[in-house]
Formats: sequence, structure tokens, C-alpha cells
Amino acid sequence: MDNNLKKLRKEKHLTQIALQLETGIDQSLISKFESGERVPPTETLMLLADFYNTSMDYIMKRTSIREFKK
Repeated sequence: MDNNLKKLRKEKHLTQIALQLETGIDQSLISKFESGERVPPTETLMLLADFYNTSMDYIMKRTSIREFKK
């Protein structure tokens, strides 16, 4: 499954370890989410959407429109 997680992380100039420190999500899970090996659960998607200031649909490539939350 394709997603925008790696793109969003790279835009913030973060390593997976740095993202782990910022969000509390284990680095091994971040790697699996980015590669499409695992699908993030809803709570994790909400956390990442808030962190990246975008929508869960954008993260999961259900839309190409990057919505910024106010």
C-alpha cells in the first residue's frame, strides 16, 4: 500500500528515530508504515495527521489534496 508518510517525514528533515522521539511511535512501526508492510491504526493516523498538520486521507493517499488544518 502506498502512502505519503515517508514524504512528509522527509519534508520535516526527520529521521525515523527523530520521528519516534517526537511522536512516541516506535521506529520499527514507522518503517513498516512507510513501506506499506503495515497499515497504521486509526489512533496512530490521527496522531500523525495532527503532527504533520494534514488529513488522514492525504497520508493514506486517498486524496492528492494536502489539507492544512487551522
